[in-house]
Amino acid sequence: MSNNSYKTNILIVGVGGQGSLLASKILGSIAKIIGYDCKLSEVHGMSQRGGSVVTHVRIDGEVVSPIITPGEADYIIAFEMLEAYRWSYYLKKDGIMIVNKQKILPMPVIMGKEKYPEDILNDLKANNINICEVDGLQLAHKAGGSKTVNVVLIGVFCALNNIPFVVAEEALCQSVKEKFIAMNKKALMLGYESACKSK
Repeated sequence: MSNNSYKTNILIVGVGGQGSLLASKILGSIAKIIGYDCKLSEVHGMSQRGGSVVTHVRIDGEVVSPIITPGEADYIIAFEMLEAYRWSYYLKKDGIMIVNKQKILPMPVIMGKEKYPEDILNDLKANNINICEVDGLQLAHKAGGSKTVNVVLIGVFCALNNIPFVVAEEALCQSVKEKFIAMNKKALMLGYESACKSK
């Protein structure tokens, strides 16, 4: 999708309950609509809500393996800042990291055993990582529901890759229950528009 090519490796990282699987399904639907193969693989670091969740999405003419190796991801879509930090080594040198500027404290931090790192985004930038910052939670609230952060970030990704909004919208409608479509369409548009302004 980048550089006018639909061969793209995307790592979606977040915590349980943020909707990474839905985000990957939307990307899979986009791939099918534009005539490409797509393979998905989801890995749960912890089974309960709040644990780390990583989803591999590979799009190409033909995809044999769904697994992305470190240094191979064209994009990392991070639903939470600490998860962006944790998985940054998967990004290729000229890749882009889309980061939701949200903190979700892991259990060791809540229990006082560890501290949440400060200046995560600045540290990533200091390592020459190309970051697209998104206030996904604010845009999700504007769309009508905090659980639409995942769709906001998909909208950002689509805009950065020049994927027509109508294609993303069609993929969304194939992936979301009818009663949630209107709210998620708004979230998709808000993400799309925010990325266009930052380009």
